[in-house]
Amino acid sequence: MGGAYRYSYSLSYDPLMAEVGSAALDVALLTALYAVAAALYGAGRGGARFVVSARRAFYCLAGLLTLAMVLLELAYLRSDFSFELVARNSSTSTPTFYKLTAMWSSQEGSLLLWVFLLAVFSSVVLRTTRNALQQILPYATAVLGTIAAFFLTLMVVVGENPFTVLATPPAEGAGLNPLLRNEMMMFHPPALYVGYVGFSIPFAFAVGALITRRTGADWIRATRRFALVAWTFLGAGLLLGSYWGYSELGWGGYWGWDPVENAALMPWLTGTAFLHSIVVQERRGMLRVWNVSLIIATFVLALTGTLLVRSGILQSIHAFGASTLGLPFLIFIVVVVAGSVALVVSRLDHLRSEGKLESLVSREAVFLLNNLALVGLCLAIFWGTFFPLISEAVSGEAVSVGPPWFNRYAAPLAIVLVLLSGIGPALAWRRVTRAGIRRAFTIPVAAAVMTLAGLLALTPAAESAASLLMFTLVAFAITVAAQEFWRGTAARRSIGGIGLASALLGLVAQNRRRYGGYIVHVGMAIMFLGVAVSSAFEERRDARLTPGESTQVGAYTVTYRAATATVLDDPAGTGAPVTLGAVLDVQNGSERFRLEPRRNYYGARSSDPKAPIRSFFEGEATTEVGIRTDLGDDMWVAVQPDVRSLEDAIREADQRFASAPSDVQGLIVAALADRYRGSPGTAQFRLIVFPLVIWVYVGGLIALFGGIVAVWPTSPARRRYTGVRAARLARQPDTPVPAG
Repeated sequence: MGGAYRYSYSLSYDPLMAEVGSAALDVALLTALYAVAAALYGAGRGGARFVVSARRAFYCLAGLLTLAMVLLELAYLRSDFSFELVARNSSTSTPTFYKLTAMWSSQEGSLLLWVFLLAVFSSVVLRTTRNALQQILPYATAVLGTIAAFFLTLMVVVGENPFTVLATPPAEGAGLNPLLRNEMMMFHPPALYVGYVGFSIPFAFAVGALITRRTGADWIRATRRFALVAWTFLGAGLLLGSYWGYSELGWGGYWGWDPVENAALMPWLTGTAFLHSIVVQERRGMLRVWNVSLIIATFVLALTGTLLVRSGILQSIHAFGASTLGLPFLIFIVVVVAGSVALVVSRLDHLRSEGKLESLVSREAVFLLNNLALVGLCLAIFWGTFFPLISEAVSGEAVSVGPPWFNRYAAPLAIVLVLLSGIGPALAWRRVTRAGIRRAFTIPVAAAVMTLAGLLALTPAAESAASLLMFTLVAFAITVAAQEFWRGTAARRSIGGIGLASALLGLVAQNRRRYGGYIVHVGMAIMFLGVAVSSAFEERRDARLTPGESTQVGAYTVTYRAATATVLDDPAGTGAPVTLGAVLDVQNGSERFRLEPRRNYYGARSSDPKAPIRSFFEGEATTEVGIRTDLGDDMWVAVQPDVRSLEDAIREADQRFASAPSDVQGLIVAALADRYRGSPGTAQFRLIVFPLVIWVYVGGLIALFGGIVAVWPTSPARRRYTGVRAARLARQPDTPVPAG
């Protein structure tokens, strides 16, 4: 059933590992199907014991998939090339660090990682909710089991089995894709997948709530923390992927509106909208239809992100190979969308809001505007991402849209989001008085006005209206958040007579969601500021230089001092056979520093036996960017060595040493590296000055920290206190109680 090929025992490889792994997947599929059947039977006439059995089946599923993960990772660590997957994506020369990451560079490994994370998440949520939501839980279990069964079917039945073995294992593997030999790739794909999988939890419980017509806020409270975890990890994955592109791809940027980048961003946007709008449902009983629609859209977009990475239906630097899984994924997505829409429509009577919008100047009104901006941005990105497919279907010609098209919509919506992130926390629920508005906004507006005046007087910010406006609104939003922290801390100090630090920590601990959210707002505002300034004021230059020559980019003078060349000694630890680069001296006034950009050459996988030396320089190559970072700007340099200076020597070496032993050929390649170091010819450089780009990542880290604060569990005693206090304040309609 699992499809693992059996072959005679070899002293080099152990066939039992593949057989056990394949059997684990077979049993896992049966276990997932049993969980679905038992949960549905228990929800009908079977009783609670079948629901309990379905939950325990998920525990078994998590154990089986953990076993499969461990076996596959061991195969990579042992360089067991009897595994087709290991032979295709690893080699004996691949550094151990990258062997551990090679699993999710493949389609089969990614599917296994997805369903493993789903089993773990599901086991945790089913364990924590085992004594609650008794009517919803069986259907949520069945939905989670169905999702797990789909991914396991792709591996066990469709043929994407990570434990398929080769009858004749090769002596050496093909090696890991060079682009993935970056430390960010150890964490970027798993973080994205935790985000994708995490949103399946609230989706499953939303479906259960719709089926049972229990559409209140109970399902939200039960799964809110999982949504926060998913949002935080998906954001971390986006940040890591951005830095990977910035430091590895060599095109000169950190976000290129690539289809796979967009596919990961879209569920993060709708997930952000969901986390805001569920607060309105919890507090006011509003937006029920909107909330279930948002979580359905988020889950569907998470599936779409997985599809784009693995299907190859859209061209992307992040899509590592096409596959035959596009159709099964598309069918599953269509079934999810059709079933979810039908369920929502059939339950509209049970999704009516308990409250209504009483004033446009209220927190719920701002949350709604925030949602519209986030969803509007998501729709624009969706249209631009899939426009090649849409245009091809309509006109027969695939037409792509580039970064300027996306920026046209993203920039104004980002400005709106920063503005709303400042207004929302300062407003009360239901309505706010004029005195309340003055109290909430006098100081933040003054800070924004002073920031605007200072920028106009002291900086060239006026050259970019969008950046000037973003600076001003960031000052406004940060001041609002600081004001909320200060007032809350001052109130605790006046009541308890405690120190500033103790009051601040107690304030955050009392309502982690509220103040964690404020930290997220500050981080996102700073990140948007970094994006606006680094995009509007970047200075770029492409130059061809020989050693001793200089060029100017912005205020920096860059001098090409010398070439570098190493064999099997890449400073980045990627295991590249040949590395060519440059030493650059950079000066800006009294500031001096050195950058050493490089380019790694991995050799052709199917080399010409008559040209073994040339194959070292004609295979895949990756850029190792030279970056100097400080709080003001980044100096970014990529190099393209001109190996044509070695052309005659390579041709002669291939003619004379094509049949020489590999160690002799290695010595020849080392001699060629020495020759390049001594006479490199002209190299092509791309030099960019990115102002304030570090604040993109500082802001992102602050936002992630806020997410961690918001998701961190509160002690039971503090939860009881907060619940009593919230109940009292809820009876006071004009009291400005910020969202939890």
